[in-house]
Order: sequence, then C-alpha cells, then structure tokens
Amino acid sequence: MFQLNSKAKHALFCALGPNEFNRIFSCDSAKEIMLVHEYELFMMHDNENASEMFTHFTTIINSLKNLDKSHPNQERVRKILRCLPKTWTPKLTVIEEAKNLTTLPLEQLLDSLMTHETTMKNHECVHTKKKKTIALRASKEESESDEDGDMTLIISQFKKFLKSQKGEKAFKK
Repeated sequence: MFQLNSKAKHALFCALGPNEFNRIFSCDSAKEIMLVHEYELFMMHDNENASEMFTHFTTIINSLKNLDKSHPNQERVRKILRCLPKTWTPKLTVIEEAKNLTTLPLEQLLDSLMTHETTMKNHECVHTKKKKTIALRASKEESESDEDGDMTLIISQFKKFLKSQKGEKAFKK
C-alpha cells in the first residue's frame, strides 16, 4: 500500500503546477491530495441548488476531517461565499455587511442562501408567466416566425403579388 501511495503521489505531483504543488506538498496520501485539490477548486455548479452544493461541500470537509485535515468554521463560511456564482453577488454583499463571518454558523449561512434561492426562483416564475402571456398575445400576428412559417409567408405574399399583377393586366386591356 505504501508503494502504491508513493507512486500515486508522485504522479499527482508531476501533474500539478507549482502553485497547486505548494498547497498539497504536505499531504501524506494520494487521497488527501485529491481531496485538498477538490476543496481548493470547489465551486457551485450552474445546475446545483444551494442545498446540493452544501451537501457536496460537507462531503469534502468530512472526508478531509477523516484524514486529520480540518478547517475552522470561519474558513468554511468564507469558502462557501467565494464559491457562489456572480448572480449571488448582491446577497453575498448583504451577508458580509450584516453578519459577523467569524461567528456565523455554517447552517445559518445555508438557511440564508436557501431563502434567497427560493426568492430568486419565485421572482423568475413571476417574470416567466408575464412573458408567456405577452408571447401568447403576439403569437397571433407572428405565428409564422419559424423557418417553415417564413417560407409559407413569403410564398403567400408572392402569390398575392402575382394576383395583383394579373389584375393590373386585366385593367390595361
């Protein structure tokens, strides 16, 4: 096991850049290197909600804790705040200004983020419903906006043009 761990560590050391190497050099095992690397690069994905992101983060933290790598609560709170997408910037600003990040429990941060997420989703639903009703009103006039519809519209206008040309010829005779 020791030899396999050494080979895995060596492969990881060779694969990482100098900045990452300095962060993981003191790790004892390849698993610890991978977990530290995962912790360092942790970000909330676009398809994740706050609860899923928190579960993923907690899994990494617990795995590191099992390897005697623990992070204080303050560092975890700051890490969560840094990993959120740019759309959360206004909420992050409010949290940073209103709360003491050194004493803020991670669970309270999660509650705040989940509340904000629910508010954002409700706000999106209201705007989506308004857009749909506007689209339905406009759809009667613009029902042929797809490619087949465009072609149909051009053909019908061309037929009208030809009929009008025939009518003009009849009046000229």
